[in-house]
Amino acid sequence: MVPTDIPSSLIPVTAMIFTLDEELHLPKCLESLAWCNDVIVVDSFSHDRTEEICRDSGVRFFQHAFSGFGDQRNWALESTAPKYEWVLILDTDERVPGDLAAELALAVSNAPESVGAFRLKRRFHMWGRWLRYSSLYPSWVVRLVRKGRIRYVNRGHAETQDVIGEVRDLNNDLIDENLKGIDEWFERQNRYSSKDAEFELTIESQPFGLGDVISGDPLLRRKSMKRLAAMLPARPLAYFLYSYVWRHGFLDGKDGLVFCMMKALYQGMVEAKKHDIRRRLGR
Repeated sequence: MVPTDIPSSLIPVTAMIFTLDEELHLPKCLESLAWCNDVIVVDSFSHDRTEEICRDSGVRFFQHAFSGFGDQRNWALESTAPKYEWVLILDTDERVPGDLAAELALAVSNAPESVGAFRLKRRFHMWGRWLRYSSLYPSWVVRLVRKGRIRYVNRGHAETQDVIGEVRDLNNDLIDENLKGIDEWFERQNRYSSKDAEFELTIESQPFGLGDVISGDPLLRRKSMKRLAAMLPARPLAYFLYSYVWRHGFLDGKDGLVFCMMKALYQGMVEAKKHDIRRRLGR
């Protein structure tokens, strides 16, 4: 819960949630937003109880055909009339702890006009626990954004963003917890790897600055690490050694081992699909 000395009426932030068949995750996400008096759900035409849950919860509910994460976020910011200047972008498997909500209140109240967005640290949970090391924590994401100061761009299965103004960091974590199990995880990774394979092939000829790997900007550093990984031989093995050994994934025990293996398999899926595309195009 948000501390009692910060009423919800004093947290001028719109929460914007993106959904597709999320009846499992949605209740916990909405519960964590009890402090927010403007919650918008943008749904990609779910077939489960997502819409029913939203209607019962009294949130503002919209539906729009999905063509990419960047496209969907742009449409939502432009078409749903968020009540507040600041918008918190969320996926349905994410939750906002009370300490983060309190920090949001302070951040938007004190942010100078030069600030266009804030980065948050995402803390990934699976199998009922925080995978602190194997998930490569901290994973920084731009999620608290000022209306009119951000434009999203599709990038593989995910998105990147262009921000007008300064991007600052928040201290408290956003919780990301997968409750759907490993079968759904692999189904999703199969779709994502196809998008990432296509994207990586389109940027192969673009210049790559090795110095960006050690940049002080965590988002630029992450982007550069992905470019570097795409160029490495034995990419799945390289990722496994990086996440399990170098980033101490082994400290998460058996869960860490399995998760590092899962993520390494994903790297292999991307490489296999890139090879398949090249062969089908006669390269």
